Amino acid sequence: MSLIAQLKDAQKDAMRAKDKARLGTIRMALAAIKQIEIDEKKELNDDDVIAVLTKMVKQRKDSFSQFQDAGREDLAANEAAEIEVIEGFLPAKLSEAEIKELISAAITSSGAQGMQDMGKVMGVLKPQIQGRADMGAVSQQVRAALNS
Repeated sequence: MSLIAQLKDAQKDAMRAKDKARLGTIRMALAAIKQIEIDEKKELNDDDVIAVLTKMVKQRKDSFSQFQDAGREDLAANEAAEIEVIEGFLPAKLSEAEIKELISAAITSSGAQGMQDMGKVMGVLKPQIQGRADMGAVSQQVRAALNS
């Protein structure tokens, strides 16, 4: 079942359960997906949907930290709840060992020799880990591996 279909089923379940917070978050995700489909005039596949959901989680994490810094625990709690709902539709997170293994395989397959080949390595890695790991942290690990 596609991610969009899963989101729509979850939306129906949330309506039946009268879970307003979950329903609102799922509707927001579906609206973001629909907006991109309209803007780009194409139907999104699961990888595209994962990218949209990952971006939504990142935005909410940024908002969460800003609300906590401002002492707005009520708004921070809302953001945390939305993060939890959205992450439920993303693939399982990769462990550190799995990430290191994927990085070394990507370096080998791309024939990377140094920092000048970082783009090649990230190009190989991105489709494999999109939505399953923090791309910023992975980028740091790739940089460290290429420098050693």
